[in-house]
Amino acid sequence: MVHSFKTLVLVCLAFQGVAGASQKTNLLIIYADDLGYGDVSTYHASDASTPNIDRLASEGMLFTGMRANCTVCSPSRAALLTGLYADRVGVPGVIRTDSNDTWGYFKPDVPTLADELRKAGYQTAIIGKWHLGYESPNIPNERGFDHFHGFLGDMMDSYTTHLRDGINYMRLNSETIDPRGHATDIFTDWACGYVREQAAAAKPFFLYLAYNAPHFPIEPPADYLGKVKKRMPALDEKRAMNVAFVEHLDDRIGKVLEALKDAGLEKNTIVVFTSDNGGSLHHAQNNDPWRGGKQDHYDGGLRVPFMVRWPGRIQPGTRSGYQGLNFDIFPTFLEIAGVTPSPGLDAVSLLPVLEGATISKPRDLYFVRREGGPGYGGKSYEAIISDGWKLMQNDPYRTLELYQLNSDPFEKQNLVKSHPAVVSRLSPRLRAHIQIGGATPWRKMAPAPKINP
Repeated sequence: MVHSFKTLVLVCLAFQGVAGASQKTNLLIIYADDLGYGDVSTYHASDASTPNIDRLASEGMLFTGMRANCTVCSPSRAALLTGLYADRVGVPGVIRTDSNDTWGYFKPDVPTLADELRKAGYQTAIIGKWHLGYESPNIPNERGFDHFHGFLGDMMDSYTTHLRDGINYMRLNSETIDPRGHATDIFTDWACGYVREQAAAAKPFFLYLAYNAPHFPIEPPADYLGKVKKRMPALDEKRAMNVAFVEHLDDRIGKVLEALKDAGLEKNTIVVFTSDNGGSLHHAQNNDPWRGGKQDHYDGGLRVPFMVRWPGRIQPGTRSGYQGLNFDIFPTFLEIAGVTPSPGLDAVSLLPVLEGATISKPRDLYFVRREGGPGYGGKSYEAIISDGWKLMQNDPYRTLELYQLNSDPFEKQNLVKSHPAVVSRLSPRLRAHIQIGGATPWRKMAPAPKINP
C-alpha cells in the first residue's frame, strides 16, 4: 500500500512537471477540404449529421460570417499559413504536378505560421494534405514543420490507394510511404498518435490537421453509406454518398477530440475547425443558404463553417457574426503564443472577438483565383467585399457583378448597372489589390513551356 501510494505521488509529480513545462496553449487547426456550410448540421437542419463538429461549436464560439480566402485549395492554404493574400505569396491558383497546368509557386522566403510558432518554442506538425509544392524548397519540413505525415498532392485518385495519376505522394517527412486503409482513417490515427506523443513532451504544439475529405472522389466507407441509406431510403444516391462521406469525417474528428481529452490536453488546447472553400455542387455537396459553390465567387464558394473551442477562455455556446477570412487564424495563433504579428500581414487577429470584444475597424476582403483550361484560359478573376458591397467576376470572361450583401445576402439581384457610383468606388480598390499581387511571380523561374505551332 505504501509503495503504491509513493508510486502514485511520483506519477502525479511527473505529470505536474510536464504540465508546468508546457504552460503555453496548444494550437490545433482542423481543416476540411470542400466542406460546404450546409453540410454542417449546427448551422441549420441538414440531412448530414455532424455531432462532433457541432460539439466544437456548442463548447466554444460559432462564427456565421467567415469566408475562405479562395474558392479552391492551394490559394486558401497559402493564405492560411502566411497571413497574406494568396497572390502576395505566389499562389493565385492551384499548384499541380503538370508544369503546363500549374498556377502557383509558393514563395520560399515568406515565413509560415509554423516558422513563427517554432521560433516561439512550439513543436510544429502537419498531418494530411499539403498541396503547396512537391519538391524543395516547398515541402513541409522546409516550411517550418518539424513533422510531416501526409499527402503532398492536390487530390487522391482513391482514398484507399492514395495515388494521384498513379504516383505516390504519401510521405513521412521526406520518406515515401505506402499506408493501408481509408485516408480519413489514416490521418486520424496519425493525429491521435501525435497528440499522445505530445502529452509527454516538454513543449507546446501546433498541429495542422488537413483532411482530404470530403473532396471528391466521394468514397465513404460502405458501412457509413449503409447507415445513411437505412436512415433516409429515399435520398438520392449521389447525395447519400456525400452525406455518408461527411459523417465519416465527423466521426473521425470526434476521435481526435477524444484523444485530446484522454491525453489530458483538452483544457489547454485551442481548436479551430473550418474548410478551405465551399462544397462542390457537381458532387451533391451543400452550401445552403448561399448561392453557388466551389470555384464560384458567390458566397457558396466562399462562406465556410468556422468555429473555435478554447476551454476556460471562450464561453460555450457563443456566436459571432464577424466577417473575416480563414487566414485570420495566423495572427490569432501568434498572439495566443505570445508573438507580436508583423504589421505587414493582411490578416486580422480574431483574439478580441474570442475574448468577447469587437473589431470595429472596417476592412476590405479580397479574393483571387487563376486557373487554366478552356473555361479560364490561364486568366485570373477577382472579387472584393467592402462596406457590405461585393464587386466580383465569376470567371475571367464574365462582366462585373455587384451585390449589396446586407440587404441581399443570397446574391439574387445584380446591381452593377443601377449603382455605377459604387462600381466606380470599388474598382480602383480592387485594381490596387491586383497590382500588389502582380508583383509576386506565380511560376518558378524556369524555361517557358513549349507552345505548339
